Amino acid sequence: MLKRLIINNVVLIEKASLEFSKGLIVFSGETGAGKSVLMDSLGLVLGARSSGDLIKTGADKLSVTAEFEIENDKSPVFEICAQNGLEITNDVIIRRVFTNDGKNKIFINDEPISLKLLKEVGGCLAEINGQFASQGLLDESTHLNALDAFGGYDDVLKETAGCFEKYKNMQKKLHDAVVLNEQIARDEDTLRHYQNELENMHVRENEENELNQKRNEMMHATKLVENLGAAYQALQGQSIAESVRRASGAVDRANRLTDNKYQNIADMLDSVLIELNDISSELENACANMHFCESDINAVEERYFALKSLARKHTCGVNDLPQVLADIESKLKNIEKNGEDILCMEKELIGLKEAYYQSALKLRACREHTAEILSKSVTGEFQFLKMDKAEFRVCIENVTEADWHKNGMDKVRFEIKTNAGEPFGALSKIASGGELARFMLALKVSLAHSSKIETMVFDEIDSGVGGSAAEAVGNRLLRLSQSVQVMAVTHSPQVASFSTTHFKVSKHSENNQTVTDVVCLSDVEKKEEIARMLSGEKITDEARAAADKLIEKSA
Repeated sequence: MLKRLIINNVVLIEKASLEFSKGLIVFSGETGAGKSVLMDSLGLVLGARSSGDLIKTGADKLSVTAEFEIENDKSPVFEICAQNGLEITNDVIIRRVFTNDGKNKIFINDEPISLKLLKEVGGCLAEINGQFASQGLLDESTHLNALDAFGGYDDVLKETAGCFEKYKNMQKKLHDAVVLNEQIARDEDTLRHYQNELENMHVRENEENELNQKRNEMMHATKLVENLGAAYQALQGQSIAESVRRASGAVDRANRLTDNKYQNIADMLDSVLIELNDISSELENACANMHFCESDINAVEERYFALKSLARKHTCGVNDLPQVLADIESKLKNIEKNGEDILCMEKELIGLKEAYYQSALKLRACREHTAEILSKSVTGEFQFLKMDKAEFRVCIENVTEADWHKNGMDKVRFEIKTNAGEPFGALSKIASGGELARFMLALKVSLAHSSKIETMVFDEIDSGVGGSAAEAVGNRLLRLSQSVQVMAVTHSPQVASFSTTHFKVSKHSENNQTVTDVVCLSDVEKKEEIARMLSGEKITDEARAAADKLIEKSA
């Protein structure tokens, strides 16, 4: 609820600090005294747009501070603030400053915030209702949520929302799979052509390296044969092998004289002879295999450039062609596999759709039951508000499958008829000004226990009604104040008589300027103000007696 409102330099209010409690809080005063300024000030801290026109003449800035105490621990304010990085307790202080140069500063518990966030938070803290309100419950888009909040079947709502999310996720997954499969299917002929082309080329890993090596050898074949042949001929001379054999014989003789003391040297010389023979054989074989014919050279060149051309077609390297072939084979296999997956997803989607449909039907049954209760409740309130012939009903309509949503398959609309024999119609089109004010009050009273908003403000909601009807409005406002904090700007003495706290708004001249004062009245002052509201500027004894009766009657 709103605990405190501090206003500085807003139009005619130079400075005001107002403290509030629970119950029915009434603001009264003569026309033009500045009651609308109070509503403008409260609107600023709830997210209304500001302008320089609201700054008091002669001042360079205005500021409004509102202190709220959140009694409902499940208030959406906590979640909204947490999502925006603000940590709050049950006490929320909103401060808004607007300067002549157009600068707009907004704070929650001294943390700067945006106007967008202020609107979200403010919309959860308090609600301003007026005779000519064009939003709130006059907006049909709010009726479904209002009915659901009144019904309190959160578990069914949660179940339906969960089923809808699964259904829509699978629907998107299936759509994406179908699009992908169609795209792959369109490319199937091309993929198969590429597959055959790569398979006919018998592409191998690292083949580019092998071909480069062969081409290098072929390009230098003559010099390679000359060098290898020279090495072979060098080993065919008798000097090296003969020298090693002579050395080996001498070491053998030394071994016989020393009991094989130098056997390791003899073994090494034997190894050298074996290595020389092996090297000679390898050189001979290398020379023999180094003879390339022209056809061999052409074949290597043709394959090399064919692979290069194929690699360019697939924008990759020659060594990457085997992986390209593997990817193409995988895509072709997926065409068949995707078809099977799509069939499975289609079956699963049918099941998820049915689950959502059944849950939505259960939700509709809850709504139909709740609609009957709410219709009777609001119509019953009409009797208290002197609208005996008026009726209220909740219409629940099916929406097309294309418009299914997380909250079911329904569209909810509140309708009213004000006289017997007339058709039901939309609230704003059927009800007159005074009837609309009383209707809104009846609806608010019926929905009060389900509302998460703890402060409701009614700006001249009694406009257009008087006598017993005005008394009935005051009575219902008092009843509503048992559930939420209620503030009402009124010109009706009957409404004012029901107040638990009464503020008087008046204006006076100070230093050649008009200034608005807002004063909390005592019981005696309240009676005097109600007498003024009854008789006008000149308060008579009869008016005071009538005020006494009104207050006594409303007690």
